[in-house]
Amino acid sequence: MESLYLLTAPVCAAAGLLLVLGGLCVGTVGRLVAGRAPVAAGVAAPGLWLGLAHAVVVLPVALVTAVVTALWWLVGVATATTAVRNWGAPTGTLQPMTLSAGGAQSHIDVSLGLTSPAERMTFGTVAGLLLLMSLPLMTRVCVAAQAGLGRALLSDASPLHRRISGLEQERDTARAQTVAAVTAEAAALRRLERDIHDGPQQRLVRLAMELGRAQRHFDRRPEVVREALADAIVQAEETLDELRALSRGIAPPILVDRGLREALAELAARSTVPAQLDAGPLSHRPEAAVETAAYFVVSEALTNVAKHSRAGRCVIGLRHDAGALRVWVADDGVGGAAFDKGHGLRGLDDRVRAVGGELRVLSPPGGPTTITVELPCG
Repeated sequence: MESLYLLTAPVCAAAGLLLVLGGLCVGTVGRLVAGRAPVAAGVAAPGLWLGLAHAVVVLPVALVTAVVTALWWLVGVATATTAVRNWGAPTGTLQPMTLSAGGAQSHIDVSLGLTSPAERMTFGTVAGLLLLMSLPLMTRVCVAAQAGLGRALLSDASPLHRRISGLEQERDTARAQTVAAVTAEAAALRRLERDIHDGPQQRLVRLAMELGRAQRHFDRRPEVVREALADAIVQAEETLDELRALSRGIAPPILVDRGLREALAELAARSTVPAQLDAGPLSHRPEAAVETAAYFVVSEALTNVAKHSRAGRCVIGLRHDAGALRVWVADDGVGGAAFDKGHGLRGLDDRVRAVGGELRVLSPPGGPTTITVELPCG
């Protein structure tokens, strides 16, 4: 069977090469008809060009292995049947059998003797049997050569293919992180703009109005001035409180100064729903981007718990092991949280992917809900 495969391999290789070239031509014509530019060599999928390279290289290899296999069969059968083909030939002394190698200028002659027909028939039969006995080994070597060529160019296990696949994955990951970072940043800026407009800006407008009222009645109606100044003080204090709250959304001071564990402890203490912190030891302080992402995941998750879950309690978890920082928020609420339903989870997913992490949500109907984040942290 291996010999039959090797003998027919050139035909299969030629047909495969024609099919690959035909596919490339049809694809190019199709793109031109559709009004798109043909795919350049550096842009097309690497697997396509590896397949084309294999189709081109395998043809001469298949031809060589087919010729070797055919000659091995022919020489083996011919020499093994020497006694049958020369049975009944006249006997007598013959010239010594000589093997010659080289050309007219220089050559080597090796005399094998074999001056009688019986000796030659015996030699030919033995040599032919040896060739036929070694035929399976030779065919396996030829098949292994073709298979090795296929593995080197087509298999996912080939170093070249692994390298190309790795570079493609790195490129796709980098693009996804860039898109996620831009999306998260845009969402954060829109929310900050909305919060400033709805909160501090309106209070500052009212503060200016109260100060203007106090200025108009400063000389004639002291009681109105005192009332206006009291209102202005209240508006100023409330504006400061809102600005502090907004500053926590940009860079929480406790996170910058004291680290993630203390920042999560403050979130647990300020949570509307009773929250317990389950924090393991940190071998070292994570990077600022990782800390910020983990903090905002917990902060937004606690906000969702208070707004949507109807939970009675929740747990904030923190673990650092195997080069990863894992943070989760679990509650005993009604469940049903999902990315397609909003709840701020889409923005959290963008923020997490921007730093190379992964966000998972487990929230069956009826609860409980667990939001888990794994972030790279060497």
